Amino acid sequence: MLIFQLAIILLASKIAGDLSVKLGQPSVLGKLLIGIVLGPTVLGLVTNTDILAEISQIGVILLMFIAGLETDVEEFKHTGKPSAFVGVAGIIVPLAAGFLAGQVMGLPAIQAVFLGLLLSATSVSISVQALKEMGKLKSRAGATILGAAVIDDVLVIIALAFVMSFAGGDVNLGVVVLKKVVFFAGAILVAWKVVPWVLKKFAPLRVTEAVISAALIICFAYAYLAEYAGVAAIIGAYIAGVAISVTNYKHEVFEKVETIGYSIFVPVFFTSIGVTAEFTGIAGNLGLIVVLSVLAILTKLVGSALGAKLAGFAWKPSLGIGAAMVSRGEVALIIAAMGLDAGLLSKEMFAVLIVVVLVTTLVTPPMMKWFFKEPKAAGESIDQSA
Repeated sequence: MLIFQLAIILLASKIAGDLSVKLGQPSVLGKLLIGIVLGPTVLGLVTNTDILAEISQIGVILLMFIAGLETDVEEFKHTGKPSAFVGVAGIIVPLAAGFLAGQVMGLPAIQAVFLGLLLSATSVSISVQALKEMGKLKSRAGATILGAAVIDDVLVIIALAFVMSFAGGDVNLGVVVLKKVVFFAGAILVAWKVVPWVLKKFAPLRVTEAVISAALIICFAYAYLAEYAGVAAIIGAYIAGVAISVTNYKHEVFEKVETIGYSIFVPVFFTSIGVTAEFTGIAGNLGLIVVLSVLAILTKLVGSALGAKLAGFAWKPSLGIGAAMVSRGEVALIIAAMGLDAGLLSKEMFAVLIVVVLVTTLVTPPMMKWFFKEPKAAGESIDQSA
């Protein structure tokens, strides 16, 4: 059954991606939509099995690892201020709006805060693919988006730990912060001293693809340790990619990992997002879904765009950066599951928020396409600060 599902996913995702490009949209939008068609909601050809979920997880890890490999480190060094502005503003606005929405809905204060935090989360795995297709991943805007995503993830998780401790969860805020500090300090030290040494030692081994294997070991180790520290696995994978990007093995690793990732794992990740969508029993909450979806999209778009504008970007690229931060993706899904387990979300609200997360993921690529679109008359790039 798995073999058949993989064949269907790969065939459908490539065709859907091509059709999406022909219609003037990023290919990732077609891959997301075809997942809904293949899944239980429409055709039922693909089901969300545990093994498919694991393959999908590898896909998003490889996607962010590739993004790290493509990162221009020199450009990245100059985007600390913009990333901080985008990351922080992109949390404050959704958090405040989500809290107010929760109060209007009659939720207790702690649940309203949790709703705001969930809406503050971001996942740029979808945005990374759109940036790649538009040739913006190595730009100043691309570096800002990736840096802001790291800041967003860390701040939201720390705030979440604080909220969970008040909700009666067994959470020690000091331990949470310490684990993240240790992870990032260790990750930087290992990237500087250990990663080049490991690659150099693996290179002369008389086995097939020794360097690529070493790179994947580093990638998966970083992803695992990031997740263990309470940071998203995709952040660890991205840092691993950046670490290798400054070595002499960058191009060899990039070419072969891109082939491995985009031939099977990444398409499964994109398609599985649509496959996991569950629309049964939500008809009675359609109005709430629409309101929360609009709120989720606008608050992240406006908050992050304002942060980019304050950091010196012109309005159109600022809105492009804001659009890239809209997708909540797997990060919000993890937070929602935590909220359900802790009693901060009802099962009904959990189902509503799953659809809201899917909506934010689907609208992100076309929004980015619109805001990052180059002027037809002028040959200049819009990715310039004002």
